[in-house]
Amino acid sequence: MTGGLAGLARAALFRIEPETAHRLAIRTLASGLVRPPARPADRRLAVTAFGLSFPNPLGMAAGFDKDAEVPDALLALGFGFTEVGTVTPLAQAGNPRPRVFRLVADHGVINRLGFNNAGHAAARARLVARRGRSGIVGVNIGANKDAGDRIADYVAGIETFATDASYFTLNVSSPNTPGLRGLQEGDQLVELLGRVTAARDAAARRTRRRLPLLLKVAPDLDDAAIETIAATAVSSGIDGLIVANTTLGRPPLADARRGEAGGLSGRPLFRRSTVVLARFHRALGGRLPLVGVGGVESGETAFAKVAAGASLIQLYTGFAYAGPAVVPAVLDGLAAALEQRRLPSLAAAVGCEAAAWAAKDPDAA
Repeated sequence: MTGGLAGLARAALFRIEPETAHRLAIRTLASGLVRPPARPADRRLAVTAFGLSFPNPLGMAAGFDKDAEVPDALLALGFGFTEVGTVTPLAQAGNPRPRVFRLVADHGVINRLGFNNAGHAAARARLVARRGRSGIVGVNIGANKDAGDRIADYVAGIETFATDASYFTLNVSSPNTPGLRGLQEGDQLVELLGRVTAARDAAARRTRRRLPLLLKVAPDLDDAAIETIAATAVSSGIDGLIVANTTLGRPPLADARRGEAGGLSGRPLFRRSTVVLARFHRALGGRLPLVGVGGVESGETAFAKVAAGASLIQLYTGFAYAGPAVVPAVLDGLAAALEQRRLPSLAAAVGCEAAAWAAKDPDAA
């Protein structure tokens, strides 16, 4: 699909209700109609993290491909990796519609989806079908809303996808499942990580594949919570953190739908998520790699995440607004940033401005 046609397609999608537009986007990717021209890999953008080798640092965040329908189509667009899910053991419908709202004036989205997905079995069947194909595909796992033992749902996710995921992400930070964010706190987090790492290690003995295990955290954390989560993550033996999920906060917004309940993503999340990312980087002292997500939409915003402490970057809302063209734009922008700073690799830039970002007010305009 050419750039002009892609622009027309995006304009048409924006006239459609957001969830319907999302389904059309998935179907279009699945059809193979979106075929960007092949691009040579820039070796300076290759990243090694969590024991995995990424051709470039840009990934599709969880939430776009909930049921593992189009991981290979996303990789073909130039993403260095993609993350499917969030997937729960049992299929669930999520919250009542409407539950996704574009804030076009702010380049943001509010969603209160509530882990709508087709369940473990459906996603696993698709991942089994792609066995033997290249590319890093992570699986983001969560708990059913009515689960009696939510941690058991995460353990089930590890056991279900141990042979077909490239890595796991524990989503304990969605604001749209009541009480879920409590799993980020104190003894609940210790128990979660203890039980899940034990399940991961048991699966590794069985499959001879030790998969990286990441924790996805909220941006709505104070400094004490950041320090506690960082210390718990290191002591638990997990492999990294994703910073951050959507926010319940509301910075100044222009769109009339700003009062809708749910998690806010996109451009309005950029500052807060990047400040929290930098504070995690400093709290961890380089002991665990970080994935930066929240408001990435350009080479400049992607490099800011790296400078704040991210080894890898993810986006989703930026893709919703710009379409597939955002992928080469981000990668070219990262390469240009390295040229400008005369840096040999992206790894050389990780955390280079973390102190400055960590000192910022996350809620300043």
